[in-house]
Amino acid sequence: MIDTHVSRRSVLGGLLGGTAGAGLTGSAAWARRPRPLRVLIATNEPWGTYHVAPILDEAARRRWDLTQLVPDYAGIAPGDPVQVATPADAPEADVLVVTGAGDWPADCAARFRRLPLNASALAYQQPVEAPRARELRRRVRLFTASSAAEGRAFAACFGTRRPVRTVGSPQTDDLPVRRPERDLVLVLTSVTHPDETGDAAPGTELLLRSTEQLAAAGKRILVGLHPREDRSLWERWEISAVPSVTASARAEAAIGIPGTVFPLVAAVGTPLVGCVDPELSVPDYLLSVCSDTVDDPAEALAAVDSAELPDPATLSDAVGPIGGSADRLLDAWHERTAAARPVAVAA
Repeated sequence: MIDTHVSRRSVLGGLLGGTAGAGLTGSAAWARRPRPLRVLIATNEPWGTYHVAPILDEAARRRWDLTQLVPDYAGIAPGDPVQVATPADAPEADVLVVTGAGDWPADCAARFRRLPLNASALAYQQPVEAPRARELRRRVRLFTASSAAEGRAFAACFGTRRPVRTVGSPQTDDLPVRRPERDLVLVLTSVTHPDETGDAAPGTELLLRSTEQLAAAGKRILVGLHPREDRSLWERWEISAVPSVTASARAEAAIGIPGTVFPLVAAVGTPLVGCVDPELSVPDYLLSVCSDTVDDPAEALAAVDSAELPDPATLSDAVGPIGGSADRLLDAWHERTAAARPVAVAA
Protein backbone atom coordinates (compact mmCIF):
# COMPACT_ATOMS: atom_id res chain seq x y z
CA MET A 1 0.00 0.00 0.00
CA ILE A 2 1.14 3.48 -0.76
CA ASP A 3 2.44 5.74 1.97
CA THR A 4 -0.05 8.62 1.90
CA HIS A 5 1.65 11.05 4.26
CA VAL A 6 0.84 14.64 3.34
CA SER A 7 4.50 15.52 2.99
CA ARG A 8 5.00 12.68 0.51
CA ARG A 9 1.98 13.77 -1.52
CA SER A 10 3.28 17.32 -1.76
CA VAL A 11 6.63 16.05 -3.02
CA LEU A 12 5.01 13.84 -5.66
CA GLY A 13 2.70 16.65 -6.70
CA GLY A 14 5.64 18.95 -7.24
CA LEU A 15 7.37 16.38 -9.41
CA LEU A 16 4.31 16.16 -11.62
CA GLY A 17 4.07 19.86 -12.43
CA GLY A 18 4.43 20.92 -16.03
CA THR A 19 2.71 20.41 -19.32
CA ALA A 20 -0.14 17.91 -19.01
CA GLY A 21 0.14 16.79 -22.60
CA ALA A 22 3.60 15.21 -22.26
CA GLY A 23 3.78 11.66 -23.57
CA LEU A 24 1.12 12.09 -26.25
CA THR A 25 1.61 11.61 -29.95
CA GLY A 26 2.33 14.74 -31.96
CA SER A 27 1.32 15.40 -35.57
CA ALA A 28 -0.09 12.17 -36.94
CA ALA A 29 -0.64 10.23 -40.10
CA TRP A 30 -2.82 7.12 -40.08
CA ALA A 31 -0.86 3.89 -40.06
CA ARG A 32 -1.90 1.14 -42.43
CA ARG A 33 -1.79 -1.52 -39.72
CA PRO A 34 -1.79 -1.51 -35.93
CA ARG A 35 1.55 -1.11 -34.23
CA PRO A 36 2.63 -2.43 -30.84
CA LEU A 37 1.04 -0.65 -27.90
CA ARG A 38 2.96 1.90 -25.85
CA VAL A 39 1.95 1.71 -22.20
CA LEU A 40 2.70 3.90 -19.19
CA ILE A 41 2.07 2.31 -15.78
CA ALA A 42 1.69 4.11 -12.45
CA THR A 43 1.58 1.88 -9.38
CA ASN A 44 0.42 2.56 -5.83
CA GLU A 45 4.01 1.83 -4.81
CA PRO A 46 5.85 4.39 -6.99
CA TRP A 47 9.13 2.47 -7.23
CA GLY A 48 7.53 -0.99 -6.91
CA THR A 49 8.66 -2.48 -10.23
CA TYR A 50 8.14 -6.00 -8.85
CA HIS A 51 4.41 -5.64 -9.59
CA VAL A 52 5.09 -4.97 -13.29
CA ALA A 53 7.86 -7.55 -13.82
CA PRO A 54 5.51 -10.57 -14.26
CA ILE A 55 4.04 -9.13 -17.48
CA LEU A 56 7.37 -8.32 -19.14
CA ASP A 57 7.68 -11.58 -21.08
CA GLU A 58 4.24 -11.26 -22.67
CA ALA A 59 4.84 -7.59 -23.44
CA ALA A 60 8.16 -8.46 -25.09
CA ARG A 61 6.49 -11.21 -27.15
CA ARG A 62 4.06 -8.59 -28.45
CA ARG A 63 6.85 -6.03 -28.88
CA TRP A 64 4.97 -3.61 -26.64
CA ASP A 65 6.77 -0.72 -25.02
CA LEU A 66 6.03 -0.77 -21.25
CA THR A 67 7.33 2.05 -19.06
CA GLN A 68 6.69 2.43 -15.35
CA LEU A 69 6.42 6.00 -14.14
CA VAL A 70 8.58 6.78 -11.10
CA PRO A 71 9.12 10.04 -9.19
CA ASP A 72 12.89 9.77 -9.70
CA TYR A 73 15.54 7.20 -10.52
CA ALA A 74 17.07 6.99 -7.05
CA GLY A 75 14.71 4.22 -5.96
CA ILE A 76 15.49 1.94 -8.91
CA ALA A 77 18.19 -0.69 -8.51
CA PRO A 78 20.81 -1.01 -11.27
CA GLY A 79 19.83 -3.70 -13.74
CA ASP A 80 16.11 -3.63 -12.90
CA PRO A 81 14.43 -5.27 -15.93
CA VAL A 82 11.44 -2.91 -15.85
CA GLN A 83 11.87 0.17 -18.02
CA VAL A 84 11.18 3.30 -15.96
CA ALA A 85 10.87 7.02 -16.61
CA THR A 86 9.87 10.12 -14.70
CA PRO A 87 6.84 12.01 -15.99
CA ALA A 88 9.15 14.61 -17.47
CA ASP A 89 11.10 11.93 -19.37
CA ALA A 90 8.18 9.68 -20.32
CA PRO A 91 8.05 8.43 -23.91
CA GLU A 92 5.06 8.87 -26.18
CA ALA A 93 2.27 6.52 -25.15
CA ASP A 94 -1.14 5.18 -26.15
CA VAL A 95 -2.55 4.41 -22.69
CA LEU A 96 -1.92 4.92 -18.99
CA VAL A 97 -2.57 2.03 -16.61
CA VAL A 98 -2.96 2.68 -12.87
CA THR A 99 -2.86 -0.09 -10.28
CA GLY A 100 -4.78 1.78 -7.60
CA ALA A 101 -6.16 5.14 -6.57
CA GLY A 102 -3.29 6.29 -4.37
CA ASP A 103 -1.51 9.62 -4.67
CA TRP A 104 1.04 8.59 -7.28
CA PRO A 105 -1.42 7.00 -9.74
CA ALA A 106 -3.83 9.92 -9.29
CA ASP A 107 -1.11 12.51 -9.84
CA CYS A 108 0.12 10.68 -12.94
CA ALA A 109 -3.42 10.49 -14.31
CA ALA A 110 -3.79 14.23 -13.79
CA ARG A 111 -0.53 14.85 -15.62
CA PHE A 112 -1.41 12.60 -18.58
CA ARG A 113 -5.07 13.58 -18.68
CA ARG A 114 -5.42 13.14 -22.44
CA LEU A 115 -4.36 9.49 -22.41
CA PRO A 116 -6.94 6.69 -22.21
CA LEU A 117 -6.94 5.29 -18.66
CA ASN A 118 -7.21 1.65 -17.54
CA ALA A 119 -7.07 0.36 -13.96
CA SER A 120 -5.60 -3.07 -13.14
CA ALA A 121 -5.09 -4.63 -9.72
CA LEU A 122 -1.52 -5.96 -9.75
CA ALA A 123 -1.45 -6.10 -5.93
CA TYR A 124 -4.15 -6.16 -3.30
CA GLN A 125 -6.04 -3.01 -2.34
CA GLN A 126 -8.10 -2.31 0.75
CA PRO A 127 -11.84 -2.63 0.01
CA VAL A 128 -12.47 0.96 1.08
CA GLU A 129 -12.82 3.89 -1.30
CA ALA A 130 -9.48 5.66 -1.64
CA PRO A 131 -9.47 9.43 -1.00
CA ARG A 132 -8.62 10.22 -4.63
CA ALA A 133 -10.72 7.54 -6.34
CA ARG A 134 -13.26 10.12 -7.47
CA GLU A 135 -10.59 11.82 -9.62
CA LEU A 136 -10.00 8.62 -11.55
CA ARG A 137 -13.09 6.45 -11.85
CA ARG A 138 -14.99 8.43 -14.50
CA ARG A 139 -11.96 8.31 -16.78
CA VAL A 140 -11.27 4.61 -16.35
CA ARG A 141 -12.24 2.65 -19.46
CA LEU A 142 -11.51 -0.77 -18.01
CA PHE A 143 -11.09 -2.35 -14.58
CA THR A 144 -9.28 -5.70 -14.27
CA ALA A 145 -8.31 -7.94 -11.37
CA SER A 146 -6.80 -11.38 -11.01
CA SER A 147 -9.86 -12.94 -9.38
CA ALA A 148 -13.49 -12.26 -8.58
CA ALA A 149 -12.60 -11.66 -4.93
CA GLU A 150 -9.80 -9.25 -5.78
CA GLY A 151 -12.17 -7.54 -8.22
CA ARG A 152 -14.68 -6.84 -5.45
CA ALA A 153 -11.98 -5.23 -3.32
CA PHE A 154 -10.63 -3.27 -6.30
CA ALA A 155 -14.08 -1.93 -7.16
CA ALA A 156 -14.56 -0.83 -3.57
CA CYS A 157 -11.18 0.92 -3.65
CA PHE A 158 -12.37 2.96 -6.65
CA GLY A 159 -15.88 3.46 -5.26
CA THR A 160 -17.48 1.97 -8.36
CA ARG A 161 -20.18 -0.59 -9.16
CA ARG A 162 -18.90 -1.09 -12.68
CA PRO A 163 -17.82 -4.62 -13.63
CA VAL A 164 -14.22 -5.64 -13.04
CA ARG A 165 -12.89 -8.08 -15.65
CA THR A 166 -11.28 -11.19 -14.13
CA VAL A 167 -8.08 -12.04 -16.00
CA GLY A 168 -6.03 -14.12 -13.55
CA SER A 169 -2.57 -13.36 -12.19
CA PRO A 170 0.43 -13.48 -14.54
CA GLN A 171 2.35 -15.05 -11.65
CA THR A 172 0.25 -18.21 -12.02
CA ASP A 173 0.97 -18.61 -15.73
CA ASP A 174 3.89 -20.94 -15.08
CA LEU A 175 3.15 -22.59 -11.74
CA PRO A 176 5.79 -24.98 -10.41
CA VAL A 177 5.02 -28.63 -9.81
CA ARG A 178 4.57 -29.14 -6.08
CA ARG A 179 7.11 -31.50 -4.52
CA PRO A 180 6.90 -30.88 -0.76
CA GLU A 181 9.94 -31.69 1.36
CA ARG A 182 9.41 -33.18 4.78
CA ASP A 183 9.22 -30.60 7.59
CA LEU A 184 10.01 -27.66 5.28
CA VAL A 185 7.99 -24.53 6.11
CA LEU A 186 7.97 -21.44 3.91
CA VAL A 187 7.81 -18.19 5.90
CA LEU A 188 6.24 -15.34 3.93
CA THR A 189 7.28 -11.93 5.22
CA SER A 190 5.76 -8.53 4.67
CA VAL A 191 7.48 -5.16 5.21
CA THR A 192 8.74 -4.23 8.67
CA HIS A 193 9.67 -0.61 8.05
CA PRO A 194 7.71 1.83 5.84
CA ASP A 195 9.63 3.73 3.19
CA GLU A 196 8.88 6.18 0.39
CA THR A 197 7.48 3.41 -1.79
CA GLY A 198 4.91 2.13 0.68
CA ASP A 199 3.72 1.33 4.18
CA ALA A 200 4.65 -1.54 6.47
CA ALA A 201 2.25 -4.27 7.62
CA PRO A 202 2.01 -5.02 11.35
CA GLY A 203 2.94 -8.54 12.41
CA THR A 204 6.68 -9.00 11.86
CA GLU A 205 7.38 -9.59 15.55
CA LEU A 206 4.61 -12.21 15.70
CA LEU A 207 5.95 -13.91 12.58
CA LEU A 208 9.53 -13.89 13.87
CA ARG A 209 8.52 -15.49 17.18
CA SER A 210 6.35 -18.03 15.35
CA THR A 211 9.27 -18.92 13.09
CA GLU A 212 11.48 -19.45 16.15
CA GLN A 213 8.86 -21.79 17.62
CA LEU A 214 8.72 -23.79 14.39
CA ALA A 215 12.50 -24.05 14.14
CA ALA A 216 12.76 -25.15 17.77
CA ALA A 217 10.24 -27.92 17.01
CA GLY A 218 12.45 -29.26 14.23
CA LYS A 219 10.93 -27.58 11.20
CA ARG A 220 13.26 -26.49 8.40
CA ILE A 221 12.71 -22.83 7.61
CA LEU A 222 12.79 -21.26 4.15
CA VAL A 223 12.07 -17.53 4.06
CA GLY A 224 10.28 -15.88 1.16
CA LEU A 225 11.15 -12.19 1.47
CA HIS A 226 8.89 -9.37 0.39
CA PRO A 227 10.92 -7.25 -2.06
CA ARG A 228 11.04 -4.35 0.40
CA GLU A 229 11.61 -6.35 3.60
CA ASP A 230 14.68 -5.86 5.81
CA ARG A 231 16.76 -8.91 4.92
CA SER A 232 18.87 -8.70 8.07
CA LEU A 233 15.88 -9.70 10.24
CA TRP A 234 15.72 -13.12 8.59
CA GLU A 235 19.31 -14.06 7.85
CA ARG A 236 19.50 -16.65 10.64
CA TRP A 237 17.41 -18.90 8.37
CA GLU A 238 17.70 -19.86 4.70
CA ILE A 239 16.37 -17.12 2.44
CA SER A 240 14.90 -18.32 -0.83
CA ALA A 241 16.86 -17.40 -3.93
CA VAL A 242 13.75 -17.85 -6.09
CA PRO A 243 10.36 -16.10 -5.95
CA SER A 244 8.06 -17.14 -3.12
CA VAL A 245 5.52 -18.74 -5.47
CA THR A 246 8.28 -20.97 -6.88
CA ALA A 247 9.69 -21.72 -3.44
CA SER A 248 6.28 -22.71 -2.10
CA ALA A 249 6.32 -25.87 -4.25
CA ARG A 250 8.97 -27.27 -1.90
CA ALA A 251 7.12 -26.55 1.34
CA GLU A 252 4.72 -28.73 3.30
CA ALA A 253 3.02 -25.53 4.44
CA ALA A 254 3.53 -21.77 4.45
CA ILE A 255 3.05 -19.27 7.25
CA GLY A 256 3.18 -15.51 7.00
CA ILE A 257 1.54 -12.11 7.00
CA PRO A 258 -1.36 -12.34 4.52
CA GLY A 259 -0.60 -10.47 1.30
CA THR A 260 -0.92 -10.59 -2.47
CA VAL A 261 1.20 -13.75 -2.69
CA PHE A 262 -1.16 -15.83 -0.50
CA PRO A 263 -3.68 -16.85 -3.21
CA LEU A 264 -0.78 -17.56 -5.57
CA VAL A 265 0.84 -19.94 -3.08
CA ALA A 266 -2.53 -21.62 -2.55
CA ALA A 267 -2.76 -22.04 -6.34
CA VAL A 268 0.48 -24.07 -6.21
CA GLY A 269 -1.25 -26.39 -3.74
CA THR A 270 0.58 -25.35 -0.59
CA PRO A 271 -1.64 -24.76 2.47
CA LEU A 272 -1.24 -21.48 4.36
CA VAL A 273 -1.38 -20.19 7.90
CA GLY A 274 -1.85 -16.45 8.45
CA CYS A 275 -0.14 -14.46 11.21
CA VAL A 276 -2.65 -11.76 12.12
CA ASP A 277 -1.52 -8.93 14.33
CA PRO A 278 -4.48 -7.07 15.93
CA GLU A 279 -3.50 -3.96 13.95
CA LEU A 280 -3.31 -5.78 10.62
CA SER A 281 -5.99 -4.98 8.04
CA VAL A 282 -6.23 -7.02 4.83
CA PRO A 283 -9.13 -7.96 2.52
CA ASP A 284 -11.14 -10.95 3.68
CA TYR A 285 -10.28 -12.98 0.58
CA LEU A 286 -6.62 -13.11 1.62
CA LEU A 287 -7.70 -14.65 4.91
CA SER A 288 -10.10 -17.01 3.13
CA VAL A 289 -7.23 -19.02 1.61
CA CYS A 290 -5.68 -19.57 5.07
CA SER A 291 -6.24 -22.91 6.73
CA ASP A 292 -5.97 -21.12 10.08
CA THR A 293 -4.81 -17.83 11.55
CA VAL A 294 -2.67 -17.32 14.64
CA ASP A 295 -2.12 -14.35 16.91
CA ASP A 296 0.15 -16.15 19.38
CA PRO A 297 3.49 -17.81 18.47
CA ALA A 298 2.57 -20.79 20.63
CA GLU A 299 -0.22 -21.61 18.17
CA ALA A 300 2.04 -21.74 15.12
CA LEU A 301 3.23 -25.36 15.25
CA ALA A 302 -0.22 -26.93 15.61
CA ALA A 303 -1.61 -24.67 12.88
CA VAL A 304 1.18 -25.57 10.45
CA ASP A 305 0.96 -29.29 11.17
CA SER A 306 -2.79 -29.33 10.49
CA ALA A 307 -2.79 -26.88 7.56
CA GLU A 308 -4.90 -27.74 4.53
CA LEU A 309 -6.16 -26.01 1.42
CA PRO A 310 -9.53 -24.23 1.30
CA ASP A 311 -12.45 -25.72 -0.60
CA PRO A 312 -12.35 -25.41 -4.41
CA ALA A 313 -14.99 -22.65 -4.56
CA THR A 314 -13.08 -20.45 -2.12
CA LEU A 315 -9.84 -21.13 -3.95
CA SER A 316 -11.33 -20.27 -7.34
CA ASP A 317 -12.87 -17.06 -6.00
CA ALA A 318 -9.55 -15.88 -4.55
CA VAL A 319 -7.15 -17.10 -7.25
CA GLY A 320 -9.01 -16.62 -10.52
CA PRO A 321 -8.26 -18.38 -13.82
CA ILE A 322 -4.84 -20.02 -14.15
CA GLY A 323 -2.81 -20.02 -17.34
CA GLY A 324 -2.72 -17.34 -20.03
CA SER A 325 -3.33 -14.54 -17.53
CA ALA A 326 -0.72 -12.12 -18.88
CA ASP A 327 -2.18 -12.65 -22.35
CA ARG A 328 -5.71 -11.91 -21.11
CA LEU A 329 -4.55 -8.82 -19.22
CA LEU A 330 -2.73 -7.31 -22.18
CA ASP A 331 -5.57 -8.24 -24.52
CA ALA A 332 -7.91 -6.29 -22.26
CA TRP A 333 -5.65 -3.23 -22.27
CA HIS A 334 -5.37 -3.39 -26.05
CA GLU A 335 -9.09 -3.82 -26.56
CA ARG A 336 -9.96 -0.69 -24.60
CA THR A 337 -7.27 1.50 -26.13
CA ALA A 338 -7.56 3.55 -29.31
CA ALA A 339 -4.37 1.89 -30.59
CA ALA A 340 -6.29 -1.37 -30.96
CA ARG A 341 -7.64 0.11 -34.22
CA PRO A 342 -5.52 1.54 -37.01
CA VAL A 343 -3.57 4.13 -35.11
CA ALA A 344 -2.03 7.51 -35.49
CA VAL A 345 1.74 7.52 -35.50
CA ALA A 346 4.15 10.41 -35.31
CA ALA A 347 4.77 11.96 -38.69
